[in-house]
Amino acid sequence: MPKITFINSDGNQTEIDAAEGTTVMENAIKNMVQGIEAECGGACACATCHVYVDDAWTAKTGSAEPMEEDMLDFAYDVKPSSRLSCQIKVTAELDGLVVHVPERQA
Repeated sequence: MPKITFINSDGNQTEIDAAEGTTVMENAIKNMVQGIEAECGGACACATCHVYVDDAWTAKTGSAEPMEEDMLDFAYDVKPSSRLSCQIKVTAELDGLVVHVPERQA
């Protein structure tokens, strides 16, 4: 199972095992990662699962599609590495993925 590390704004880290085919957001909710709210349940209809993909992983996670970019307009403190975790599918290639959780969600 691929591992994902979530780093909160206070530096606390949570490492989880994530099932392939699920999303980063689904795994965050299942493992009660602090700071990931996911109010829309993964429908790409809010920005409450916003994360910053670690620089080492941005190429592997890809870039946001137009719909995701539109939702990121509502996110708090958007950066070039911002993604909605509901739009990042877990694959074996993402084993070791590191994402940073913003100080707050929009």
